[in-house]
Amino acid sequence: MARKLLITGAAGTIGKVLYEGLQAEGKYEIIAADVKRDEEAGIVEMDIHDAARLAELTRGVDTVLHFAWIKDEGDFLGKVLSGNVSGAYKLYEAAVKNGVKRIVFASSNHATGFYKVGESIDVEDPYRPDSFYGLSKCYIELLGRLYADQGKISSINIRIGNFPGDDRPHSERAAHIWISERDMIRLTVCCIEARPEMSYLNLYGTSANTDNYYDIGYLEEQIGYKPQDNAAELLEQAKKIGFRVKQDETTFQGGQKGVK
Repeated sequence: MARKLLITGAAGTIGKVLYEGLQAEGKYEIIAADVKRDEEAGIVEMDIHDAARLAELTRGVDTVLHFAWIKDEGDFLGKVLSGNVSGAYKLYEAAVKNGVKRIVFASSNHATGFYKVGESIDVEDPYRPDSFYGLSKCYIELLGRLYADQGKISSINIRIGNFPGDDRPHSERAAHIWISERDMIRLTVCCIEARPEMSYLNLYGTSANTDNYYDIGYLEEQIGYKPQDNAAELLEQAKKIGFRVKQDETTFQGGQKGVK
């Protein structure tokens, strides 16, 4: 019997890639949901504020891939908290009530973006969000921690690096945290298929980049993730054929410019 997945934000930049990639895997039954219905793409309508709709969508689901997000850095109280954080709470509640086994959440490298460039970061180091966006990702990671510690559901948070939407790094900074489309799909599959007893996990989602900001080598043993792509190689190829590569000089890993 095929494992049933719910993908929220299935029409988004990452969600669309995952939806198509997981369909190609041929081993999952997928409910793809987003704010607007798209019959042609097979996407159903979902309102993250609507608890009854979330209960309906999570019924019979094994794993939720929560990649939906309301983007509005300027309205922290109105949209970031009420939409993203409160919405995640409603989704977790619906998932728990319907016996969903795991939620894989699209977190972000911005949850620790205020660590300085060159500073070694372990995934268990304290949060240092670089924005309200990053702060809200921290909240939801901790929400998953609470539910996992209570024994209600398994929660895996992917702190996604740079995923620009055209499958290539655009700058020197991006090359340190970039993840390709096929590696994003592979990593997500590894999270879905991770052993059932893994109740909680934070991890950085990048490809096998030269001089990666984050150590991801342990993930092969832990969940079977072995990335295939390297941003440095793609940047070098781009330079050879004349593409202009942005030279970022930033103080913090989240990308903020400043004086070192």
